[in-house]
Amino acid sequence: MDAKTINRFPIRDYLAGLGIRPAKDRGYYGMYRSPMREDRTPSMKVDYTKNLWIDYSAGDGGTLIDLVMRLERCDAGQAMRLMERRISGTPSFSFHGNGNPVPPRRESAIAIEKIRPLENPALIAYLSERGICIDIAREHCREVRYSINDREYFAVGFRNDVGGWELRSRYFKGSTSKAPTTKDGSHADCLVFEGFMDYLSFVTLKDQPHPVQDVVVLNSVTNLGRAKSFIASHEQVYTYLDNDDAGRKATAELKAACRNLSDQSGHYRQHKDLNEYLQERQRQQVQRKQQSHEHKVR
Repeated sequence: MDAKTINRFPIRDYLAGLGIRPAKDRGYYGMYRSPMREDRTPSMKVDYTKNLWIDYSAGDGGTLIDLVMRLERCDAGQAMRLMERRISGTPSFSFHGNGNPVPPRRESAIAIEKIRPLENPALIAYLSERGICIDIAREHCREVRYSINDREYFAVGFRNDVGGWELRSRYFKGSTSKAPTTKDGSHADCLVFEGFMDYLSFVTLKDQPHPVQDVVVLNSVTNLGRAKSFIASHEQVYTYLDNDDAGRKATAELKAACRNLSDQSGHYRQHKDLNEYLQERQRQQVQRKQQSHEHKVR
Protein backbone atom coordinates (compact mmCIF):
# COMPACT_ATOMS: atom_id res chain seq x y z
CA MET A 1 0.00 0.00 0.00
CA ASP A 2 1.60 3.29 -1.09
CA ALA A 3 1.65 6.64 0.74
CA LYS A 4 -0.94 8.20 -1.58
CA THR A 5 -3.42 5.43 -0.80
CA ILE A 6 -2.79 5.59 2.95
CA ASN A 7 -3.19 9.38 2.99
CA ARG A 8 -6.72 8.99 1.64
CA PHE A 9 -7.82 7.41 4.92
CA PRO A 10 -9.72 10.20 6.74
CA ILE A 11 -7.73 11.91 9.46
CA ARG A 12 -11.02 12.49 11.28
CA ASP A 13 -11.61 8.72 11.51
CA TYR A 14 -8.02 7.99 12.48
CA LEU A 15 -8.36 10.41 15.41
CA ALA A 16 -11.80 9.02 16.31
CA GLY A 17 -10.22 5.56 16.54
CA LEU A 18 -7.95 7.00 19.25
CA GLY A 19 -10.97 8.42 21.06
CA ILE A 20 -10.04 11.96 19.96
CA ARG A 21 -12.93 14.06 18.68
CA PRO A 22 -13.22 17.70 17.59
CA ALA A 23 -13.96 20.34 20.20
CA LYS A 24 -15.72 22.23 17.39
CA ASP A 25 -17.09 20.68 14.20
CA ARG A 26 -17.94 23.04 11.34
CA GLY A 27 -19.08 20.37 8.89
CA TYR A 28 -16.18 20.59 6.45
CA TYR A 29 -13.46 21.04 9.08
CA GLY A 30 -12.96 20.40 12.78
CA MET A 31 -10.96 22.14 15.49
CA TYR A 32 -9.16 19.80 17.89
CA ARG A 33 -7.16 20.13 21.06
CA SER A 34 -3.75 19.00 19.88
CA PRO A 35 -3.03 15.43 21.08
CA MET A 36 0.70 16.17 20.88
CA ARG A 37 0.76 18.58 23.82
CA GLU A 38 -1.38 20.37 26.36
CA ASP A 39 -3.85 22.45 24.42
CA ARG A 40 -6.52 24.25 26.43
CA THR A 41 -7.77 26.14 23.40
CA PRO A 42 -8.39 23.97 20.28
CA SER A 43 -5.58 24.92 17.90
CA MET A 44 -5.36 21.97 15.50
CA LYS A 45 -7.54 22.18 12.40
CA VAL A 46 -8.44 19.13 10.31
CA ASP A 47 -9.74 19.93 6.84
CA TYR A 48 -12.16 17.09 6.07
CA THR A 49 -12.29 17.88 2.35
CA LYS A 50 -8.53 18.11 1.73
CA ASN A 51 -7.77 15.54 4.46
CA LEU A 52 -4.97 17.69 5.85
CA TRP A 53 -4.22 19.00 9.33
CA ILE A 54 -2.47 22.04 10.73
CA ASP A 55 -1.46 22.85 14.28
CA TYR A 56 -1.49 26.63 14.39
CA SER A 57 0.29 26.95 17.75
CA ALA A 58 3.14 24.62 16.74
CA GLY A 59 3.33 25.85 13.15
CA ASP A 60 3.18 22.26 11.95
CA GLY A 61 0.88 20.25 9.72
CA GLY A 62 0.56 17.90 6.77
CA THR A 63 -0.96 14.57 5.73
CA LEU A 64 -2.24 11.61 7.74
CA ILE A 65 1.19 9.95 7.61
CA ASP A 66 2.79 13.14 8.95
CA LEU A 67 0.33 13.10 11.85
CA VAL A 68 0.96 9.42 12.64
CA MET A 69 4.71 10.11 12.64
CA ARG A 70 4.24 12.90 15.21
CA LEU A 71 1.91 10.91 17.49
CA GLU A 72 3.86 7.64 17.28
CA ARG A 73 7.29 9.33 17.24
CA CYS A 74 8.31 7.11 14.35
CA ASP A 75 9.58 7.44 10.79
CA ALA A 76 7.44 7.39 7.64
CA GLY A 77 7.97 3.69 7.00
CA GLN A 78 6.79 2.71 10.48
CA ALA A 79 3.82 5.08 10.20
CA MET A 80 2.80 3.48 6.90
CA ARG A 81 3.04 -0.04 8.35
CA LEU A 82 0.90 1.00 11.31
CA MET A 83 -1.76 2.47 9.01
CA GLU A 84 -1.67 -0.56 6.71
CA ARG A 85 -2.63 -2.73 9.69
CA ARG A 86 -5.30 -0.24 10.72
CA ILE A 87 -6.82 -0.01 7.24
CA SER A 88 -6.69 -3.77 6.61
CA GLY A 89 -8.64 -4.25 9.83
CA THR A 90 -11.42 -1.93 8.59
CA PRO A 91 -13.61 -4.15 6.37
CA SER A 92 -15.88 -1.43 4.98
CA PHE A 93 -13.06 0.89 3.97
CA SER A 94 -13.19 1.29 0.20
CA PHE A 95 -11.03 3.10 -2.32
CA HIS A 96 -13.72 2.85 -4.99
CA GLY A 97 -17.03 4.54 -5.67
CA ASN A 98 -17.12 8.28 -5.14
CA GLY A 99 -13.59 8.48 -3.77
CA ASN A 100 -14.76 9.30 -0.24
CA PRO A 101 -13.83 6.27 1.87
CA VAL A 102 -16.04 5.82 4.93
CA PRO A 103 -14.72 3.39 7.53
CA PRO A 104 -17.04 2.34 10.32
CA ARG A 105 -17.20 4.64 13.31
CA ARG A 106 -16.09 2.98 16.50
CA GLU A 107 -17.78 4.72 19.35
CA SER A 108 -16.12 4.17 22.73
CA ALA A 109 -17.30 5.10 26.19
CA ILE A 110 -13.72 6.27 26.74
CA ALA A 111 -12.83 9.59 25.13
CA ILE A 112 -9.14 10.53 24.98
CA GLU A 113 -8.59 14.13 26.06
CA LYS A 114 -4.81 14.55 26.24
CA ILE A 115 -1.66 12.52 25.65
CA ARG A 116 1.57 13.60 27.29
CA PRO A 117 4.89 12.20 28.55
CA LEU A 118 4.61 10.02 31.63
CA GLU A 119 5.19 12.33 34.60
CA ASN A 120 2.15 12.14 36.92
CA PRO A 121 3.38 11.25 40.46
CA ALA A 122 0.43 8.92 41.10
CA LEU A 123 1.15 6.94 37.92
CA ILE A 124 4.88 6.85 38.67
CA ALA A 125 4.06 5.46 42.13
CA TYR A 126 1.70 2.87 40.61
CA LEU A 127 4.36 1.62 38.19
CA SER A 128 6.96 1.55 40.97
CA GLU A 129 4.62 -0.61 43.05
CA ARG A 130 4.40 -3.00 40.10
CA GLY A 131 8.21 -3.13 40.03
CA ILE A 132 8.55 -1.40 36.66
CA CYS A 133 11.61 0.70 35.85
CA ILE A 134 10.25 4.22 35.32
CA ASP A 135 12.76 5.18 32.63
CA ILE A 136 11.79 2.07 30.67
CA ALA A 137 8.08 2.80 31.16
CA ARG A 138 8.61 6.28 29.71
CA GLU A 139 10.13 4.67 26.61
CA HIS A 140 7.01 2.62 25.90
CA CYS A 141 4.09 4.37 27.56
CA ARG A 142 2.37 7.73 27.77
CA GLU A 143 0.27 9.51 30.35
CA VAL A 144 -3.25 9.52 28.96
CA ARG A 145 -6.01 11.83 30.14
CA TYR A 146 -9.42 10.43 29.27
CA SER A 147 -13.06 10.94 30.13
CA ILE A 148 -15.99 8.62 30.74
CA ASN A 149 -19.45 10.19 30.95
CA ASP A 150 -17.88 13.66 31.14
CA ARG A 151 -15.71 12.79 34.13
CA GLU A 152 -11.94 13.05 33.57
CA TYR A 153 -9.35 10.51 34.69
CA PHE A 154 -5.72 9.63 33.96
CA ALA A 155 -3.86 6.38 33.36
CA VAL A 156 -0.71 4.82 31.96
CA GLY A 157 -1.35 4.34 28.23
CA PHE A 158 0.15 1.71 25.92
CA ARG A 159 -0.59 2.02 22.19
CA ASN A 160 -1.97 -0.92 20.20
CA ASP A 161 -1.87 -1.75 16.48
CA VAL A 162 -5.08 0.07 15.58
CA GLY A 163 -3.96 3.26 17.30
CA GLY A 164 -6.01 2.70 20.44
CA TRP A 165 -4.82 2.72 24.03
CA GLU A 166 -4.53 0.09 26.73
CA LEU A 167 -5.12 2.02 29.96
CA ARG A 168 -3.94 1.06 33.45
CA SER A 169 -3.93 2.76 36.82
CA ARG A 170 -4.32 1.67 40.41
CA TYR A 171 -8.09 1.99 40.00
CA PHE A 172 -8.78 1.23 36.33
CA LYS A 173 -8.08 -1.37 33.68
CA GLY A 174 -9.55 -0.86 30.22
CA SER A 175 -8.91 -0.01 26.58
CA THR A 176 -10.27 2.21 23.84
CA SER A 177 -10.12 -0.62 21.29
CA LYS A 178 -9.26 -4.30 21.21
CA ALA A 179 -6.04 -5.14 19.35
CA PRO A 180 -2.55 -6.53 19.96
CA THR A 181 0.60 -4.42 19.88
CA THR A 182 3.25 -5.53 17.38
CA LYS A 183 6.86 -4.37 17.38
CA ASP A 184 8.15 -5.60 14.03
CA GLY A 185 11.88 -5.29 13.44
CA SER A 186 12.07 -8.16 10.94
CA HIS A 187 13.93 -10.40 13.40
CA ALA A 188 13.97 -14.20 13.28
CA ASP A 189 12.83 -14.52 16.91
CA CYS A 190 9.63 -13.26 18.52
CA LEU A 191 8.65 -12.68 22.16
CA VAL A 192 4.94 -12.98 23.05
CA PHE A 193 3.39 -11.39 26.15
CA GLU A 194 -0.18 -11.38 27.41
CA GLY A 195 -0.26 -7.80 28.69
CA PHE A 196 1.96 -4.74 28.55
CA MET A 197 2.79 -4.94 32.27
CA ASP A 198 4.36 -8.34 31.52
CA TYR A 199 6.31 -6.79 28.63
CA LEU A 200 7.51 -3.92 30.83
CA SER A 201 8.44 -6.50 33.50
CA PHE A 202 10.54 -8.42 30.97
CA VAL A 203 12.53 -5.37 29.83
CA THR A 204 12.91 -4.29 33.47
CA LEU A 205 14.31 -7.72 34.40
CA LYS A 206 16.65 -7.64 31.41
CA ASP A 207 17.53 -3.97 31.98
CA GLN A 208 17.12 -3.62 28.24
CA PRO A 209 14.62 -0.97 27.06
CA HIS A 210 14.28 -2.48 23.58
CA PRO A 211 14.58 -6.26 23.01
CA VAL A 212 16.62 -7.50 20.06
CA GLN A 213 13.68 -9.72 19.02
CA ASP A 214 10.31 -8.88 17.51
CA VAL A 215 7.61 -8.45 20.14
CA VAL A 216 3.88 -9.11 20.30
CA VAL A 217 1.86 -7.92 23.29
CA LEU A 218 -1.56 -9.54 22.93
CA ASN A 219 -3.30 -7.10 25.31
CA SER A 220 -5.64 -10.07 26.01
CA VAL A 221 -5.56 -13.68 24.83
CA THR A 222 -8.78 -12.92 22.93
CA ASN A 223 -6.56 -11.06 20.43
CA LEU A 224 -4.48 -14.15 19.66
CA GLY A 225 -6.22 -14.81 16.34
CA ARG A 226 -5.23 -11.35 15.08
CA ALA A 227 -1.56 -11.89 15.85
CA LYS A 228 -1.11 -15.62 15.23
CA SER A 229 0.05 -15.46 11.60
CA PHE A 230 2.68 -12.82 12.41
CA ILE A 231 3.93 -14.79 15.42
CA ALA A 232 4.04 -18.05 13.43
CA SER A 233 6.12 -16.43 10.68
CA HIS A 234 9.16 -16.44 12.99
CA GLU A 235 11.81 -19.11 13.22
CA GLN A 236 11.73 -19.14 17.03
CA VAL A 237 8.96 -17.98 19.38
CA TYR A 238 9.22 -17.44 23.15
CA THR A 239 5.94 -17.12 25.06
CA TYR A 240 5.47 -15.38 28.42
CA LEU A 241 1.77 -15.94 29.01
CA ASP A 242 -0.11 -16.25 32.30
CA ASN A 243 -0.07 -19.39 34.43
CA ASP A 244 -3.82 -19.92 34.20
CA ASP A 245 -6.16 -21.89 31.97
CA ALA A 246 -6.47 -19.09 29.39
CA GLY A 247 -2.70 -18.62 29.22
CA ARG A 248 -2.01 -22.33 28.89
CA LYS A 249 -4.66 -22.71 26.19
CA ALA A 250 -3.21 -19.81 24.19
CA THR A 251 0.30 -21.24 24.53
CA ALA A 252 -0.88 -24.63 23.26
CA GLU A 253 -2.64 -22.96 20.31
CA LEU A 254 0.55 -21.12 19.37
CA LYS A 255 2.67 -24.23 19.80
CA ALA A 256 0.54 -25.99 17.20
CA ALA A 257 0.99 -23.09 14.76
CA CYS A 258 4.70 -22.30 15.23
CA ARG A 259 7.80 -24.11 13.97
CA ASN A 260 9.71 -23.73 17.23
CA LEU A 261 8.11 -22.49 20.44
CA SER A 262 9.64 -22.21 23.89
CA ASP A 263 7.17 -21.74 26.76
CA GLN A 264 8.90 -19.50 29.30
CA SER A 265 6.13 -19.61 31.93
CA GLY A 266 8.03 -22.30 33.84
CA HIS A 267 10.49 -19.64 34.99
CA TYR A 268 7.67 -18.05 37.01
CA ARG A 269 5.51 -21.14 37.62
CA GLN A 270 4.86 -20.17 41.25
CA HIS A 271 3.30 -16.89 40.13
CA LYS A 272 0.28 -15.93 38.08
CA ASP A 273 2.29 -13.89 35.60
CA LEU A 274 5.66 -12.32 34.89
CA ASN A 275 4.81 -9.10 36.72
CA GLU A 276 3.98 -10.94 39.96
CA TYR A 277 7.32 -12.75 39.61
CA LEU A 278 9.13 -9.42 39.18
CA GLN A 279 7.46 -7.96 42.28
CA GLU A 280 8.32 -11.00 44.39
CA ARG A 281 11.92 -10.98 43.18
CA GLN A 282 12.29 -7.32 44.12
CA ARG A 283 10.76 -7.95 47.57
CA GLN A 284 13.30 -10.73 48.16
CA GLN A 285 16.15 -8.43 47.12
CA VAL A 286 14.97 -5.80 49.62
CA GLN A 287 14.71 -8.42 52.38
CA ARG A 288 18.25 -9.68 51.69
CA LYS A 289 19.61 -6.13 51.85
CA GLN A 290 17.83 -5.52 55.15
CA GLN A 291 19.10 -8.78 56.61
CA SER A 292 22.63 -7.98 55.46
CA HIS A 293 22.42 -4.54 57.05
CA GLU A 294 21.11 -5.97 60.36
CA HIS A 295 23.92 -8.54 60.37
CA LYS A 296 26.54 -5.79 59.90
CA VAL A 297 24.99 -3.69 62.70
CA ARG A 298 25.29 -6.62 65.11
